[in-house]
Amino acid sequence: MSEHRREARQRVFLKGRIVFNNGSSSFDCLVRDMSATGARLVMSDATTLPEAFDLYIPQKDRTYRATLRWRREDGIGVTFGDDPARTPAPPIPDALASEASLSMLLKRVGELETENAALRRLLASMAQPNASAAAL
Repeated sequence: MSEHRREARQRVFLKGRIVFNNGSSSFDCLVRDMSATGARLVMSDATTLPEAFDLYIPQKDRTYRATLRWRREDGIGVTFGDDPARTPAPPIPDALASEASLSMLLKRVGELETENAALRRLLASMAQPNASAAAL
């Protein structure tokens, strides 16, 4: 398949975000091979993709206009459009986070608030060493 590429791809391990439907649909992916003209992406599940979509790579703070070229069980191949005006792009809004991620985050915030309150009580009791001695 490499004979069809304009240039060799470099092995990378970058987080990516596929965005389509005017920003209303998105999901995470992993960029494994990349060149200036294309990339190989790995996704956690089999998802139906449009022929063209945006690929945002946070580490590069850049969005590429990607066109789907091939699909296999272990990933997809894309080529990048020649539209330099699309970079850099703002990060994907947090509003696109899944409900499960939001639920886990809210649970963790609650746990941290409980731990914070317990530590404040402990500090308050340590700040008053004579109060426990006076009670005897």
